[in-house]
Amino acid sequence: MAGSHISVRKTDNMIRIDFIDRNILDEQNIHQIGEEILKVVESEFRPKVVIVFKNVEHMSSAAFGTLMKVNERVKARDGQLRLCQITPRIHEAFVMTRLNRIFSISDTYETAMASFT
Repeated sequence: MAGSHISVRKTDNMIRIDFIDRNILDEQNIHQIGEEILKVVESEFRPKVVIVFKNVEHMSSAAFGTLMKVNERVKARDGQLRLCQITPRIHEAFVMTRLNRIFSISDTYETAMASFT
């Protein structure tokens, strides 16, 4: 199994997840990323999760599917999910797929943190 594709930092009841890879395209990596994120989400009751896209330049549609699964799992645990620092190109994909209506997207990490209720 390859190394992790994400970096996870927990503070208080907040979870910050940063992608390490610039390109989230490979099916196997996407599956592994999903598993890693779900494991983190499952470890918390009412998780407050911020996923930071600062390093990401390309994402496949399978990655969007994984994000949908993560979102469902976070909600099932009575948690909240925020996405932030998405590049214009990837943000455009969120808009085209209308996923920007499903996810709460912030420009900065600080804004994402402040949006938790």
